[in-house]
Amino acid sequence: MAGLDPAIHERKPVDPRVKPGDDGLELVHPEYVAFEYASAMIGDLGRSCRRDAMPQFEKRRIGRTSLEVTVLGLGCATLGGTRIPVTRQGAEAIVRAAWDAGVRYVDAAPYYGFGQAERAVGDALRDEPRDEWVLSTKVGRLLRPFPQTAPEPGRTHPLPFGVAYDYSYDGIMRSFEDSLQRLGLARIDILYVHDIGRYQHGDAHPELMHSLRESGYRALASLKSAGTIKAIGIGVNEREVLLEAMEWGDWDAFLLAGRYTLLEQAPLDDLLPQCVARGTSIAVGGPLNSGILAGRDTWNYRSAPPEVVERVNAIRAVCDRHGVPLPAAALQFPLAHPAVAAIIPGPRDPDEFRANLELLRHPIPPALWEELKHAKLLHPDAPTPN
Repeated sequence: MAGLDPAIHERKPVDPRVKPGDDGLELVHPEYVAFEYASAMIGDLGRSCRRDAMPQFEKRRIGRTSLEVTVLGLGCATLGGTRIPVTRQGAEAIVRAAWDAGVRYVDAAPYYGFGQAERAVGDALRDEPRDEWVLSTKVGRLLRPFPQTAPEPGRTHPLPFGVAYDYSYDGIMRSFEDSLQRLGLARIDILYVHDIGRYQHGDAHPELMHSLRESGYRALASLKSAGTIKAIGIGVNEREVLLEAMEWGDWDAFLLAGRYTLLEQAPLDDLLPQCVARGTSIAVGGPLNSGILAGRDTWNYRSAPPEVVERVNAIRAVCDRHGVPLPAAALQFPLAHPAVAAIIPGPRDPDEFRANLELLRHPIPPALWEELKHAKLLHPDAPTPN
């Protein structure tokens, strides 16, 4: 399968779960192995390979930087516990499950749990070798304590903070420094400008974009040129603002949530070709379209409209005919595009993370993709796995 490398991953022991094998190879104890290889996906590795060795994910470069991320990353929105209850201990357990499985790209944000997700990521990974993994977080929202800001309707606040949008130079610098403190880490690798655009801000977008273009972008460029961070980008749920930003900025990566998936491929017509030409990478957030491609009824963080449900049911019927779970096709599909560096689903618990691993390595016959295109359920120019 594209995205998994069958090579055994050698690692240095960083905790008691790692023990030396008889041949000197340092191995993860079987009790902590996140998943086994599926012979149908990666073939017979031979008797010399140990079943308790941790697999190594393929890595892809971020833009033209020196950063390389695992094709499976960890999206940390669910760690915040703002939509579904997730404790600090539960959040850290998700991060540890991802680490133990070989994931080496983690994406957080101040907004996720109003600080909880960043704290959980830092506490879970602080003792791991920092050069072995890539961390992205976001700027554009500053956390303000109650009662300076009001609680956000419809969200649980695990920590007593609300948000204030600030895309200015000072706002981005403050957000970056605050994130370092919450994480308890000395380095952040990628900074994404979070939720700029009309999708989030409506009529206020032009003024906020002007602030980013004329002020905040200088902060990002300054941090990158000083080597404090290695890559800059934008993390949003819409492609239109990314096309706008490409007119005036030089971006290493975009985190695009829910817009390039098995359900939606509009970026193939404009954004993705420009990303390939400019050397800008895409991290695909929400590859399951906030749940509709995983058997739930949510799309874009709310109940899916009938036309979306109808299209998903048609895609599912094709998957069923080929014996493939719908979420398996959904997780694997985006990685076939050359602009895509990683997918970063957001599991709600360690079991869901491990289920995603199984789905990511599920064999998919080429005929499935061909039938989806023939039925006009997939863009005719969409690159597909295999």
